[in-house]
Order: sequence, then structure tokens, then C-alpha cells
Amino acid sequence: MRDAAGELPALGIDIGGTKVAGGLVAPDGTILATARRATPGSSVSHTENAIAEVVDELAAGHGGELVGVGVGAAGWFDRTGDTVLFSPHLAWRNATLRKDLAARLQRPLWVGNDADAAAWAEYRYGAARGADLALMITLGTGIGGGIVLDGRLRRGSHGVAGEWGHMRVVPDGRLCACGNRGCWEQYASGTALGQTAREVARTSPAAAARLLERADCDADRLTGEHVARAAHDGDPLALELVTDVGVWLGQGIADLAAVLDPEVVVIGGGVSMLGEMVLGPARDRLDRALPGRGFRPGPRVVAAELGPQAGIVGAADLVRLAVTEGEA
Repeated sequence: MRDAAGELPALGIDIGGTKVAGGLVAPDGTILATARRATPGSSVSHTENAIAEVVDELAAGHGGELVGVGVGAAGWFDRTGDTVLFSPHLAWRNATLRKDLAARLQRPLWVGNDADAAAWAEYRYGAARGADLALMITLGTGIGGGIVLDGRLRRGSHGVAGEWGHMRVVPDGRLCACGNRGCWEQYASGTALGQTAREVARTSPAAAARLLERADCDADRLTGEHVARAAHDGDPLALELVTDVGVWLGQGIADLAAVLDPEVVVIGGGVSMLGEMVLGPARDRLDRALPGRGFRPGPRVVAAELGPQAGIVGAADLVRLAVTEGEA
């Protein structure tokens, strides 16, 4: 094989609750080809089969020559990336994913958290290029994220750094899937947007009439996507709910800034597609809540640039780095 970290593409895999998406990625971050399979989340072996199928399809289309394969998945990994400690939407529990995939794929491999991969992609090719300390916050069903410090992805002592969504912001607040109450993601995520809309619709259906029309007048069917579309269309209640999410987002960023003092905070995930409707209120709240405000600079808060492809790009670049450093 030619210089493994040179001109050859690397393959990035992003595993979510519904799909295994893969892409061939050039050294400059350009995606050359893509493939996907449905995620059989209830079966470890079937999920690994889907990963192998995506790798085989993309590798065959490029003559089989690759730097290696990077795999990002939603879940908690140990520090080495060898073991998936827990995955909320997949069947992995203390699973030796790296060992199993390495035996299956017979290629250099990087395995880790999908939000870590997205954070690295934004640092290398996107909104956090060149930052000394960059935080990624992914707003979707929940809140995840990653840390890049001094040009290195930081996983923490046990591999599970960046789980911002489970900071407690409301004592005895909403019950979270993690088992605690009042977690940040219960107030600043797509799930939170839908839950608040349902609460309002049940208690004040007249005020939520326009929103309810989008869910066949059934409050229980309202989702964050309904609210997002309504906000884009100018619905006053939807705009108010989106603003609330932005305010909660800004408060959480202020708390993170108090501890970590980042240069830039990159906002990705589905909710970030609301753009300034959510980022504007977040910046306003950050300005008011930042400890020492007026006497210290705060972080820049910017939208992610790579969109839903960030996990693929980041995973591919991380295996390229691992090969270069002799760690894959």
C-alpha cells in the first residue's frame, strides 16, 4: 500500500439509531462516495454486519485501497475506544467493538463516540479551525459533544467526557433517560422542544391551535420537528418555544465557559438547523450569565459548518491520524 496517510481516502462510518452511514473521505475532508444501511439496533451481530457491508461496498468502489476505517457511534466508550460501555439506542453493553470489528474488517481502525468525531471534523475542516480550545455541542434528541484542546481530541480520564446533556440545570426537574432529573438536555434539545409544546398544548389548546393543526389536533403527537417548521413559518408560539430552548442553551454554555474557558463553542445537530432563531437567544443569555461578564472575554458561539456529514468526516480523519501516529 502507498503512504497510508497520503493520497488514499479513509472511510468514515457514523452509526445512529436508524442508519449506518459511511463515506470515503479525501485528505482535505471532501466526501467522495457514500453508502448506508438500516441499523438493526437490537442485535450486536447484525449491526456489525451492516458496518461491514458499508465498508465492503465503499472499498470495492475504490479498488479496495484505504487508509483505514473510522467508526463513530452514539454511546459511551472507554478511554481507549476499545469498549462500548453503553449505547442508548443500540445493543452494545460493555462490548469489545474495536476488537470485533478489527477481526472482521482486517483494516486499520479507529472507534469512538460520534460527537467526538463531529467535534474533530469541525476543528479540522469547519467552524473551529485553529482554535486552542473548542467545544462541540450537538443538539438533537439529546445533547452530546466533544472537546478539542491543543490540537488533540480529549476523551477524559475514563473516555466519557463531553456528555454535557447530563449536567443538572434544574434540581428535581424533568426525568431524563439517564435516570437523573433536571438534565440540560431536558430543556435545550429537540426532545425538550417537543415536550414543552405538548405541555402547552394540553394546558392551553387555544394558544397552541396553529401548532396542533400540524399534529392532527392531537397534543400527544406534537414533536420538536413540528415546532421547528412552525417557527420557520413565523408561528408566534413556536418562535417563543424555540427562543426558550436558545435561552437554556446559552445558560448551559455559560456554565461550561465558567469551567473550561473555550475559545469557540460549535453548535451542531438537528436543532442547530434553526440557526439564529436559537443561536441568537443563546448568545444573549450567555452574555448575561457568563461569570465575570464585562471583565473577561467569552467564547464565540457559532453554527457547525459540516452538517450531518461531520461524524463521517471526523471518523475518517481520526483513523488517518491514528495510522500516521502508529496507533491503528
